[in-house]
Amino acid sequence: MIELISNPNAWVALLTLTFLEIILGIDNIVFLSIVSGKLPEKEQPKARRIGLILAMIFRIILLFGITWVLSLQETLFHINFDFFEAHVTGQSLIIFGGGLFLLYKSVSEIHHKMEGEEEGTSGKASNSLSAAILQIALLNIVFSFDSILTAIGMISMKSPAEGGFGPAGAIEIMILAVVISIGIMMIFAGPVSKFVNDHPTIQILGLSFLILIGVMLLAEGSHLAHFRFGNDIEVSSIPKGYLYFAIFFSLFVEFLNIKVRKNSKPVKLHNNEIKDENLKDTNINN
Repeated sequence: MIELISNPNAWVALLTLTFLEIILGIDNIVFLSIVSGKLPEKEQPKARRIGLILAMIFRIILLFGITWVLSLQETLFHINFDFFEAHVTGQSLIIFGGGLFLLYKSVSEIHHKMEGEEEGTSGKASNSLSAAILQIALLNIVFSFDSILTAIGMISMKSPAEGGFGPAGAIEIMILAVVISIGIMMIFAGPVSKFVNDHPTIQILGLSFLILIGVMLLAEGSHLAHFRFGNDIEVSSIPKGYLYFAIFFSLFVEFLNIKVRKNSKPVKLHNNEIKDENLKDTNINN
């Protein structure tokens, strides 16, 4: 640890990975905001805290079991047809299944908000706390795998003599980045959730983002499983940079729309004042 503190490259790696973990955690916060928004107001902070703590615990467990995580890249079974071929791995199954779950949850939430019924009684809402935590935990597993795989690709585990940080040093950097990023997300989760739940357009936009993330996970899972159609058509992963640029640009445009709507004044017609006193309706009840 002392060697890492005195190593400027370790600080650069820590700051870079922390920033990337926060960016990758945006979809986690959006999902937390939407799921916790269906709970009673007093239970929403509890659900958010539990969700983020679970996210941190899952990530740290996966880091300590990094050998097991890497072993999931091995092929579990092989599918070979005339028109389709795949080498299915543990990672591809987890990420592909998470993409399916995220697609289902996002589409069902959009349907519920657009055409569903109002929330039921307080008894029904209180029972949904455990269901909300279960949904958050399931999706956290998928997000944790995606986050850890990104961290492993960024932080070199080579020996310091070869320009890396060593296995122990790399894990320490990744754990610190996870703890710092989750701590920052805990600070901003409340205001973000309030903003999302106070603006219906942001809710629908957030659910649309989750659909994009779900499609990205499906593509990434298919890529890890080496899905191949025909002789030379192989599924590729979607670059995260394109996806997050689209998300931030859409949010920027929506923030401008909110500001314009907030500052806009009602349209007033010219020459709309009634001059004839006999034509004025003074009884507003009629």
